[in-house]
Amino acid sequence: MAAKPLDSIALRTLRRRAFFEGARAIAPGLIALAIWGIVTGVAMVKSGLSAPAAAVMSLLVYAGSAQLTAIPLLVVGAPLWLIFGAGIIVNLRFLIFGAAMHPYFKHMPWPKRLLLGFMNVDIVFVTFIGRFGAAPQKGNTEQLWFFIGATIPCWAMWQLTSLIGITLSASVPASWSLEFAAVLALMALMLPLIKTRPAMISVLAAGATAWLTQPWPLRMGLVASTVVGIAAGMWAESQLHRNITTTGSGS
Repeated sequence: MAAKPLDSIALRTLRRRAFFEGARAIAPGLIALAIWGIVTGVAMVKSGLSAPAAAVMSLLVYAGSAQLTAIPLLVVGAPLWLIFGAGIIVNLRFLIFGAAMHPYFKHMPWPKRLLLGFMNVDIVFVTFIGRFGAAPQKGNTEQLWFFIGATIPCWAMWQLTSLIGITLSASVPASWSLEFAAVLALMALMLPLIKTRPAMISVLAAGATAWLTQPWPLRMGLVASTVVGIAAGMWAESQLHRNITTTGSGS
């Protein structure tokens, strides 16, 4: 029997509840995201971009790793194909994210899916899949509004802190290690999410791959570490489920 459609009041209540659940779930990572945004804002101006150009880039690109990859190429006058190619390569992990999230949003028109894809970031993907990865039904109203509730605070925090970094860039000494601050920010984002053995295995596999592939050009090691990390996590998850099933059937 098909589920009975929700009336307008119940639907609004469900949307509001899911939205705030998404916002609450993402809230612990916003401080680290703010640090990353400030670092990116400072780095854009320190690399030679004007403040207005940096602000426009933050609005249009909304991808810290792609921005930090493209900036040095822009400064030295690299051809556009190389700049776009480097940015695409660095963000290839979002193809993997998009494929994983496709079942949840495939029923929507492509312009809306395009907007949702633009708003997606690493921490939102991890939070969303952690919440709904094992959901038997994919593509419902709760999942959509949870995702929206998680993405909007991230987008707002990123734009605000990028502007703060752009504004404060002139007062930041050149001796400060912005790269180290960015690493600390990313660690603060990800460490609270490592709560299970599959997550730990995924992080260790991705970290080892990233370290081994440092010499690779155009940050291709980032793509490799993403693929290896996700594959290792999926393998560990399947092994865990197999062990649980075996234990359950043997009892």
